[in-house]
Amino acid sequence: MSDASLPGAVPVPKTSSLLVQDARTAKRNAAEARFKMYGLAAVITGILALVLLLASILSNGLSAFQQTYVTLEIALPEDKLDKSGTRDLEVMRKVSTFGYAPLIATAMEAKLAEAGIEIEGLTAKDAGAIISKDAPAQLRDFVLANPQVVGTTQTFELLANGRIDGYLKGRVSMESASLDKNVSPAQLQLTDALLEEGALEKRFNWGFFTNPDASGQRPEAAGLGVAIMGSLYMMMIVLCLALPIGVAASIYLEEFAPKNRLTDLIEVNISNLAAVPSIVFGILGLAIFINFAGLPQSAPIVGGLVLTLMTLPTIIISTRASLKSVPPSIRDAALGVGASKMQAVFHHVLPLAAPGILTGTIIGLAQALGETAPLLLIGMVAFVREYPAAPPEGFFDPASALPVQIYNWTQRSDPAFVERASGAIIVLLVFLLIMNAVAILLRRRFERRW
Repeated sequence: MSDASLPGAVPVPKTSSLLVQDARTAKRNAAEARFKMYGLAAVITGILALVLLLASILSNGLSAFQQTYVTLEIALPEDKLDKSGTRDLEVMRKVSTFGYAPLIATAMEAKLAEAGIEIEGLTAKDAGAIISKDAPAQLRDFVLANPQVVGTTQTFELLANGRIDGYLKGRVSMESASLDKNVSPAQLQLTDALLEEGALEKRFNWGFFTNPDASGQRPEAAGLGVAIMGSLYMMMIVLCLALPIGVAASIYLEEFAPKNRLTDLIEVNISNLAAVPSIVFGILGLAIFINFAGLPQSAPIVGGLVLTLMTLPTIIISTRASLKSVPPSIRDAALGVGASKMQAVFHHVLPLAAPGILTGTIIGLAQALGETAPLLLIGMVAFVREYPAAPPEGFFDPASALPVQIYNWTQRSDPAFVERASGAIIVLLVFLLIMNAVAILLRRRFERRW
């Protein structure tokens, strides 16, 4: 007889097995599985959105790295370009680009006659119009740089206009050309004929990285040269100002400042400034640096100062986090062997926190490189054709910036500028990826595990 059957025995409660799920455990496990599925779905959705975005940018922008060129044999007669015959540059400069345009038209007529190309309804003017309007200026610059070529015949590779380039890239068709006043089906037929003759080809567009911006009538000649220089100058200013000021402020607040209401207020304001919209910094720069200090608009010095103010909170926060990550035992050991507080910080703590400081600085620079709104308010949206001079004078010369150049191109009606804008986005993304990759490599190279 069991104990449970004895008179007065207390019944033993039935216990559940660990090997069998009860209803409560099954419900909890199902909720956990659903949460994992939601998280996985969110990650997949984000990746798909990123892939679609990159695919859209690449499909529209990769063609910007190729450009169509027309090869012509152009005669440079002395009676047109240097009537004095002295090769005096002052005399030769009096011949404007309008004087060079007929030379290109004549060379095109000779090329068609030599190749036996005849297109019904195509006039000599229409044939010459497939060449970019930037070609006469390109020809003039070459002659002025090499005056000895006057009187000879030279081979030139000239830009085709934006519509012809778009035809070879699939952006323009015979149907759309019949409705477009800037190109005709006969010109597209001429393009096909020149392509067969080898006088027209599409190749890598180095000018996209070196040329300045161009007018709305010459999208094929537009480049990022001035914008890249302007962004480089601004990053130099941000690096030279934001890094020492931000690191010095972080060291003082973290290591030397007393803990009182004033420092608490400063820390709260720094955290708040990191979340302030960038356009507010643009308004501040417009009011202080341009209206009050009188610095020139659309200059890298103003853009660099504005981006410095915007980047400082990020650098201060990341630097303080890096200083906090250094174990207190390092400070105590340095002080224990007789080092002063400053020696302990600068000889021991700061070198150990340097990887985190560099990472935060590079990330802050990458953020500043992609900012557009503050630069629009200080006038960097201006159309700039001339390259800025070498530093320090170049800091005060008019310039543009990569994000502003992208904004400018998206506002223009010609589809070729949309292609240029997408190509510029790719260039900007490459710069950002390189900067973030450098930050990751530095962190992994110098990071210490405590």
